[in-house]
Amino acid sequence: MHKRRFTRGLARIKKKEDAPEYGFGSISTSNDQRMLNKDGSANVIRLGEPRFSIINLYHALVTMPWWKFNIYVLAIYLFGNLFFAFIYYAVDPNGLGGMTYHTEYEKFLEIFFFSAQSLTTVGYGRLNPVSLFDSTVAAIESMVGLLGFALATGLLYGRFSRATAKLLYSDNIIVAPYNNVRFPTADKAIMFRIVNARKNQLIEIEALIMFAYNEEVNGSIVRRFQQLKLETEKINLLAMSWTIVHPIVPESPLFGLTLEDIESVDAEFIVSIKAIDDTYVQQVYTRSSYTWKEVKWGVKFESVISKNEQGITTIDLKKISSFKSAE
Repeated sequence: MHKRRFTRGLARIKKKEDAPEYGFGSISTSNDQRMLNKDGSANVIRLGEPRFSIINLYHALVTMPWWKFNIYVLAIYLFGNLFFAFIYYAVDPNGLGGMTYHTEYEKFLEIFFFSAQSLTTVGYGRLNPVSLFDSTVAAIESMVGLLGFALATGLLYGRFSRATAKLLYSDNIIVAPYNNVRFPTADKAIMFRIVNARKNQLIEIEALIMFAYNEEVNGSIVRRFQQLKLETEKINLLAMSWTIVHPIVPESPLFGLTLEDIESVDAEFIVSIKAIDDTYVQQVYTRSSYTWKEVKWGVKFESVISKNEQGITTIDLKKISSFKSAE
């Protein structure tokens, strides 16, 4: 049954000789795998990479979420203080002058906060090293602190100076009725919606959609890609939302396909958005994808734009994925 559906789906797909392969090769996918994750990262497991790489570490620290970055910085700061505090406490705790304590716990706290003052080079003055060993450790700790905070400052600058696009994508890509004088032969279109999640301005926004599907070639299943022609490929300013539309005209590779056909070839729609961030005046990119499981047929998007009581245009970001029956 699946073989017949697979063959029928392929027979209905309009072929183009110049279809690019988009960088994923020709390896076919299964029904449970997408080629591009929703966050735009490639769904590929990399083997044989070195266990430790400065470049990979820098990339991870610069691109990871802020909450995770802050946890790492705080954890390293606390671990560094505890590490040197244990050295002071275990080797020569009496080599620190000016301590006041009554219990061993209070003694360790005194040493811990002296370690924090040395690591940050604050040095309030009440506690001071009086032995050669503690003086040496304090000097090393100060150097480690200076280098560590310089590294943290560089990472912070890298994170703040890196221009990124924060777009909200609709949860689904839909097939909706379509009527446009520019495409009189299309009675339906496939579309999704995006909106800028930040208050900054994105200009010169360009969109690209690739239709990926499995095809049998000489007894083997390979992955094919075809670029879908859009109603509008570029807009000047993303002030509102943008519904990106591919009219399903007779020349479209999707012409005549049903939802069952799209499922049979394990279809995936890979989306690339390119824009210029006017804050940094840099080009930014964002990617996402929709599998056949995320295709909704015979529906249309609900409007996210309205006017408030003062007559000012508003946009409701929470409705970016809202749709209703097209009937």
